[in-house]
This record gives sequence, structure tokens and C-alpha cells, in this order.
Amino acid sequence: MTKLIETMKNRKSIRTFNGEKLSSGQISELEAFAKDVSNPFGIPVTIKLLDAKENGLECPVIAGETMYAAGVVEKKPYADVAFGYSFEKFIVHAYTLGLGGVMIGGTMKREVFEKAAGISDSEMMPCVTPLGVPAKKKSIKETMMRKGVGADTRMNSDKLFYDGVWGSPLTPEDDIADVLELVRWAPSAVNKQPWRVIFKDGRYHFYEKKNNGFNGPATGDLQKIDVGIALYHFVTGLEQKGKKADVIVEDPGIQIPADTEYIASVAL
Repeated sequence: MTKLIETMKNRKSIRTFNGEKLSSGQISELEAFAKDVSNPFGIPVTIKLLDAKENGLECPVIAGETMYAAGVVEKKPYADVAFGYSFEKFIVHAYTLGLGGVMIGGTMKREVFEKAAGISDSEMMPCVTPLGVPAKKKSIKETMMRKGVGADTRMNSDKLFYDGVWGSPLTPEDDIADVLELVRWAPSAVNKQPWRVIFKDGRYHFYEKKNNGFNGPATGDLQKIDVGIALYHFVTGLEQKGKKADVIVEDPGIQIPADTEYIASVAL
């Protein structure tokens, strides 16, 4: 198991930090990585590191943080999917440095964060993440939040991954099953896991299973961001296993429920 796969597999959202400032080396590494956080859709996602104290940044569900990273993207089709892919790539890299974080799309004074990030009218800042060393013990608030959304549980695979048609459970080969586990355990807004994957004709087709209340002008579609996160986990898991994965947008025309939308496909 590569370090990156291990990090993705064990990644958990962190909301309680030990209060230590990031080292100059960690900041330099994150800034260098953020300059080229690509995604398969060719949509640039700018990630800005913001000192919490200097910019007056705080969030009521976060404790002990000293820095935030804000993600900014131009408002255009597929911006939210691209954002999820790139921002998760950045956060996973931060985890490989011994740091923690959690994507936050609400529960903060958005206008303060947007001012600090310097976004224009043509841009949006869907999410931010605190960055820091995880505290040895979670706050009571974080423990209650994780329990409330069932953060340590996930849907069964047969509810997420289908073979050929919607609803027919997929039984993948062992190496693909390992990668799909990375998808199953990917983080999502209030743990809704809105992605569905149908394997057909050698391609894995990703869909968004919509829930109400996750779409707005300031954030875009948060559940499309979640699908972008899941897509990153899948593609990166495949690449770490030495498999070439091409992301394409080509709707296969599979019959799906009315509350579901095709997003993208991965061809091996």
C-alpha cells in the first residue's frame, strides 16, 4: 500500500487542533503544491493560505486552528466538480505532512472569508479548510457532530456501485474493489455520499444522487463537489496501483432515477 493510498484510506475530518502554528517548511510545501493542483476538467482552482488571526477568521465548529486554506474557482459549468477534485487533492497532501483539516461550506462568516480570499464577482469560494496538527483529544462539539452525521459509518457497497444498470450490485475484481473502498470512504457533506457508480462497457460512470438543500450561488452544488472528491479518490487509487485512468465526459445513456445526474466517466 502506497503512502498516498494509506492516507486516503485513513483520512478523517479534523475539527480540533493543538493550537501550534504551521512551520515555515510546511507552509512552503503547501504553497508550492497549491500552485499546480490540477483536475481532469482543466478548470483552475486557486488555493490561498490565510492566517486565521491576521484575517480574523474563525468557525464555531473548529477549535485550535491557526490557518485556513480557501479554494477559489471561476463560476462555470463543472466548476464545482473540478473544485472537489482539486481541493481534496490538496487536503490529502496536507495529511501526508501530518496535518489535518475538514471541508467547510457553511457554519462560518462567509463574507469575512471571501474578503480575505479576495474573490471577484466571477468567482466563488465553495469551501475552506482549517489546517493544523490534530489535537490528541477531540472537542465535545466535534465528537457530537461526528456522531450526529454518522461520520464513522458508510453505505454498503451494493447501494453505491452498480453493474450495467442502476440498482444491480457490482462485484468487482479484487484490485478494483480496493479502489472502490477508497471511494466509499471518501468524505462528503453531512456524510450523504451522493455519488453512484455504474460499470458498463469497460468504463466507470459517476453520477450525482441529489439531496435538497446543497446548492447555492456562493458554494455551487456541494454534492457535485462531493462527486469530485469521490472521483479523485478513484482515479488516484487506480494510478497508485499502476493503472492508467482517463476521465471523460460522455453520457452513456443509462436509465437513471429522475433525481440523479450524470457527471463523468473513467475509462481504463
